[in-house]
Amino acid sequence: MQYIISFLEGIVTFISPCLLPMLPIYISYFAGGGERSTAKTLTCASGFVLGFTAVFVAMGALAGTVGSFLIRYQTIVNIVLGGIVILFGLNYLGVLNLGIFKGMRGEVKTRDMNFLSAFIFGVVFSVGWTPCVGVFLGSALMLASQQGSALVGTLMLLSYSLGLGVPFLISAVLIDQLKGAFTFIKRNYAIVNKVCGGLLILVGVLMATGMLTRFLNTFS
Repeated sequence: MQYIISFLEGIVTFISPCLLPMLPIYISYFAGGGERSTAKTLTCASGFVLGFTAVFVAMGALAGTVGSFLIRYQTIVNIVLGGIVILFGLNYLGVLNLGIFKGMRGEVKTRDMNFLSAFIFGVVFSVGWTPCVGVFLGSALMLASQQGSALVGTLMLLSYSLGLGVPFLISAVLIDQLKGAFTFIKRNYAIVNKVCGGLLILVGVLMATGMLTRFLNTFS
């Protein structure tokens, strides 16, 4: 169940106001700025996805490892981590305005981009991207640290990366056909933000009270 939650957090990250409006720019990067080739675009997009996946999975392993040392203080850890996720939710609802969640901006040279350069682009960009996706990435990491296992933390952030990466790859191939869907999502961002913020607050409350752990154990 925790893997499903992480996967869904990845999908929500993809449609967030932070990422979705930038998607056509990323696709143009992978196409090399010229006439778009499906094979080239998919190859470069795959490299990019693997790049940020490598970073996020490493972060998940670290979160799980740290959590294993804190397992004896589970109650305090639950309250602290749950409180942080609740703050994430309040930020998403617009109740708070945490300036740390701002994405990296800058010009990227994409001429002659290939799989390897796209992979490096994904690794480097994920570092600057982390504050932008920090709300849901942070929630996934908090949840991973609660598991007290490096392996589980790794798998959870792999699930998160799949939730973010799979729609990214689909969009790289079908960007023209999906314009209508993207426009609909953008037009309803106010509703999307309220739903996402509410879900984060719910997860935070469940984490803080320890109910999330019991809930996940029921389905494990």
